[in-house]
Amino acid sequence: MAKTRILLVDDEKGFLDIMKQRIEFWGYEVIAVSNGKKAINVVRKRKTDIVILDYMMPGMDGVSTLKEIRKFNSHISVIMFTAYIDERAVIGAEKLGVIAFIPKFNAGSSAESKLKTALQMAEKK
Repeated sequence: MAKTRILLVDDEKGFLDIMKQRIEFWGYEVIAVSNGKKAINVVRKRKTDIVILDYMMPGMDGVSTLKEIRKFNSHISVIMFTAYIDERAVIGAEKLGVIAFIPKFNAGSSAESKLKTALQMAEKK
């Protein structure tokens, strides 16, 4: 059985590297990119099951990236990370079909279980 393929998008290299290793350890295949434009290209060109997207990125933020992805892929499961909880952002992201909105955490954070749960939900979707 093929592994679930996750696209991980974050502009912070250290966070991206740690999360890629962590999610691969959980048994997923991970493609990691550092910005929205690269994310859009990956979703267009490769089978991707789940997108984990940072909300705040320079240039094209997470919501703008997701709006572009939704123009050609309305069914992909999306989980959004943020270091800053903003109710308007959450509502806007939910309208675009984000299945979970998770506070950004460091490698030792208890929010890790929230991400695992969100990934399991996305796989069932």
